[in-house]
Amino acid sequence: MAGKEQVKDTRRQQESILAPLEKRALLWLAARMPSRVNSDHLTLLGMSAMFLAGLSYYLSRWNPLYLHMVSFWLVVNWFGDSLDGTLARYRNRLRPKYGYYVDHVADMFGHMFLLGGLALSGYMTESIAIGLLILFYMLSINAYLATYSVGIFKMSYWLFGPTELRVLLIIGNFALLYRPRVDLFGGNYLLYDVGGLIGMIGMALILLISIIKNTVTLYNRERLD
Repeated sequence: MAGKEQVKDTRRQQESILAPLEKRALLWLAARMPSRVNSDHLTLLGMSAMFLAGLSYYLSRWNPLYLHMVSFWLVVNWFGDSLDGTLARYRNRLRPKYGYYVDHVADMFGHMFLLGGLALSGYMTESIAIGLLILFYMLSINAYLATYSVGIFKMSYWLFGPTELRVLLIIGNFALLYRPRVDLFGGNYLLYDVGGLIGMIGMALILLISIIKNTVTLYNRERLD
């Protein structure tokens, strides 16, 4: 598919920490991708990897070594999910509307698989996982609405994008092997519950600031005299 191509008359905005390095790596990979592999294959690979990452989280409930498989599948997901759009642009095989729609449907299912598996792993309570998924969907809805109404498709917030979040999860998976619980403010909590709660607060703030900013922008564009 066309990957993360924006719909007509919109601008992609990617300002994450790893974006410059990632762009060079993806262009290098796109130039060496076999001709029989297309963007649709990569999108399917990325979504399948998220399903397998979620399954590995679930299996880690009985064997923590499956956390290594989660990290492996997150890398595979990066390969498929990040390279699909780059490959389409590199080969000039763009299908903006198709790519925009299918890519985000894949993201919708992928995050459900991942957080569903994490909720069943025992490393994060179900309520925290559900809260993270709800906030992810709310941020996604806001981004899709802004793409249409404001004309900017934001792919990162506060220097963090999907790639940085994958890196944090991989680091967290290694930490879980040695310290799945932490002492904090006189209590003992699951490490990923603490991280998930911090993530929820950050996502809520990002959502609120983005809504205010977009509303002010659109109000000024369409001010009634």
